[in-house]
Amino acid sequence: MVLREEKQYRKLFLAGVVNGIGDRFSSVAVLAMLLQITGSGLAVGMTLAIRLIPFIFFAPLGGWLADRFSRKIILVTTDLIRIAFALSFLLVHSKEELWIVYVSTFFLAAGEAIYSPARKSSIPRLVSKEKLIQINSLEQVLIGIVLIGGAFSGGIVAYIFGAHVTFWFNATSFLGAAAIISTIKFPENEQVEVDSASEKEALFTVFKKIILMSAPVLILLICEILIAFMNGMDNVLISVYAVKEYHMGDIGVGLFYGALGIGLTLSYFVANRLRKNFLVTGLVCLMLEGASLVLLSRTHLVIFAFVLFCGAAFVSGIGNASFDTVLMNELPEKYQGTMFGLLATVGNTILGLSMFLSGMALDFVAPRMLGLIGGGAYILIAISLMGVVSSKAYHKKLPSQKELTSHL
Repeated sequence: MVLREEKQYRKLFLAGVVNGIGDRFSSVAVLAMLLQITGSGLAVGMTLAIRLIPFIFFAPLGGWLADRFSRKIILVTTDLIRIAFALSFLLVHSKEELWIVYVSTFFLAAGEAIYSPARKSSIPRLVSKEKLIQINSLEQVLIGIVLIGGAFSGGIVAYIFGAHVTFWFNATSFLGAAAIISTIKFPENEQVEVDSASEKEALFTVFKKIILMSAPVLILLICEILIAFMNGMDNVLISVYAVKEYHMGDIGVGLFYGALGIGLTLSYFVANRLRKNFLVTGLVCLMLEGASLVLLSRTHLVIFAFVLFCGAAFVSGIGNASFDTVLMNELPEKYQGTMFGLLATVGNTILGLSMFLSGMALDFVAPRMLGLIGGGAYILIAISLMGVVSSKAYHKKLPSQKELTSHL
C-alpha cells in the first residue's frame, strides 16, 4: 500500500485523521450545546456562518504564506494556537458566555483556512509525481474516516460523556497532530525561492495568470464554483431528508453522514488505480453523482437512500481525487499554495451562500424537488464541460507543463 512506501505522507495522513476527528467531535458538541442553552436554531445558524467567513480572508493568506515560508512551521503553529480556542468552549455555561463560542469558532476556522492550503500544497512535495492519484484518493479516505469517526461518533460521545470531554479531546488532537507533523522531513527546498518580480505581484494577479494559461485549471475553477453551489444545497438536504422525509431525527442525520463516509472510503479502491484521463474521469463521476442525487430525490425507502448516499460519495471521491491530481500536475510548485488558498476562498464563500439560499428555497420548494433540481444541475454541468474538453478549441489552447512554467 502506498502509505507504507510514502513514509512522510503517512505522517501527514495520520495527523489529518487525528486533527479531523477531534474537530468533528467538538463541532457536533458545540452545536448541541448551543441548542441546549438557547433553545433556538438562530445561534446554530450564526455559528455555521461564522465558520465560513474566515476563509474569505485567511485562505488566500494561508496560500501566500505556504508559497514563501516553511509549510511545517505553518502547520505546527496553527495547530498549537488552536488548542487555546478549542478549550475555551469549556467556559460557556449560559447565554452571557455565547460570545466565547462565536469568537473561538471564528479563530478555529481562521486557523483551518491557513492550515488547509499549506497542507494540500505539501502533498506534491512529499510524494513522487506518479503516485499523486493514489495519494489524492487516500485524501478522500481521510475525509471518509473523519465523517464516520467524527461526525457520527461525536454525537454519541457527547451524549454519553458530556460536551466537555469532546472539547478536551479536540485540544488534545491538535497537540497530537502538531507533534506528528513536527517529525515530517520536508524537502530541503521546502521554503520556495520567490524572485523579486513575483513577490511584488498581487495574489489575484498570479491567480489570473495561472488560470488563463492552463485550460484544465480554468475548467476546474468553473467546476469549483458550480459544485460548491450544489454542495451547499446537498448539505442542507441531508438533514432535511433525515428529519422531514424519513422521520429519523438525529439518528438519520448520523446515518446519512456515515453513508457519505463509507462511500468516500470505498472510492480509494477505484481512484488509486487510475493512471490517465483524470479530467474526463472527474467529469464522468460528476455526472454519475448527479444521477445518484436524482434517484435519491425519488426514493422513499431508507435503505435505498443510504445506498444512494454511499454511491454519490463513492463517485464524488473518485472525481475529487482526479481533479486534485490535475491541479497538482498543471500548477507550478511555487504557486500551488496560492492557488489552493484562493480555491478554498471561492469554494467556501459560495458554499455558505448556497446553504443560505437553499434554506430560504425550502420555504417555497419541496425538499425532493430541490434535490431533483440539484442532481439535474450536476448532470448538465458535467455534460457541458465534457463538451468543452472534447472541442478542438480546448486542445489548441492547452499548453504543456513546460510552456506553462516558462511563461511564469
